[in-house]
Amino acid sequence: MIWFLTKGRRLNPVYAAFMIVAFMMGIAGALQAPTLSLFLSREVEVRPFWVGLFYTVNAIAGILVSLALAKRSDNQGDRRKLIMVCCVMAVANCVLFAFNRHYLTLITVGVMFASIANTAMPQIFALAREYADNSAREVVMFSSIMRAQLSLAWVIGPPLSFMLALNYGFTTMFLIAAGIFVISLALIFFALPSVARIEQPADVALTQVSGWKDKNVRMLFIASMLMWTCNTMYIIDMPLWVSSDLGLPESLAGLLMGTAAGLEIPAMILAGYYVKRFGKRRMMVIAVSAGVLFYVGLILFHSRTALLLLQLFNAIFIGIVAGIGMLWFQDLMPGRPGSATTLFTNSISTGVILAGVLQGALAESFGHYSVYWLIAGLSVFALILTSRVKNI
Repeated sequence: MIWFLTKGRRLNPVYAAFMIVAFMMGIAGALQAPTLSLFLSREVEVRPFWVGLFYTVNAIAGILVSLALAKRSDNQGDRRKLIMVCCVMAVANCVLFAFNRHYLTLITVGVMFASIANTAMPQIFALAREYADNSAREVVMFSSIMRAQLSLAWVIGPPLSFMLALNYGFTTMFLIAAGIFVISLALIFFALPSVARIEQPADVALTQVSGWKDKNVRMLFIASMLMWTCNTMYIIDMPLWVSSDLGLPESLAGLLMGTAAGLEIPAMILAGYYVKRFGKRRMMVIAVSAGVLFYVGLILFHSRTALLLLQLFNAIFIGIVAGIGMLWFQDLMPGRPGSATTLFTNSISTGVILAGVLQGALAESFGHYSVYWLIAGLSVFALILTSRVKNI
């Protein structure tokens, strides 16, 4: 990693800035997301239905706003300026949540701020892709190491989030997140480059009017959506399943998540290193196959040791999909990195929406065990679709 960030004997300051910004914004996001449901139920004092509704509205608004901003970013303007606007909205959102406890305000104004703020990360990755392309750098490894910063942030962020919220209060936690976004904004302003757009050849421009018209993009989107549906259903259900059905300690859920997040980092970096040798499709097929093994393993093995060992397959699955999947979208949509990256992140958001509906309905009607049978089936379907997408 240090070798990659250097040029000759000198540290490459632009690459280092991209890594630091990705890590810091990842930390700020990881401070807010894990305790959001706890904040809504304890501080805002709303029933579970309204907590779920907040997640659904937030995800849908995020998709609509990010698509609109991504289209604009690919067609006109300075992408770096858009990222700074998103950071300002992130600060405003944190301050709003720090001092406001009115549900209607949070689900309207708060969701609007959050929708714009959440566009920052895909735009940062799009800017990084453009910078790497223009400077003739190694795109895959650069993106993989950047994505690893987010995984590292999610190793540190969730336990820090609960510690701050439970010991010092939600106001303190949100204000610290706001401060991190302010520092990120300063780094973006002073350290990240503005990259001039490259005019695409006429044949490329004509064939890429709408990425969704390409059947390979559609298949990859559906496959990615199913992958993230599986992952989110697991994250939602696993803490309840471990304690209620398996009779294992509740603390095990946090250990399993932290173990997977830690193992994702080497998985991402190795994927970036080997992708040239094996190709994106083969790497993604390996990843989704690991996901299938992981979810089938959850059906068959329920001991503490087995669940911990299975996290290796989970890490390979998420680590490769999170990094290579985004690059595959970008390669299938040349000249439109913002739209491609946003399409990838929207596959995640759509998966989150489906996961909440499916997990709640299944767990309530048929029990937690049925959730994992559906997850296993969806992962097999995702594997079939992934294997049929054009290799780039």
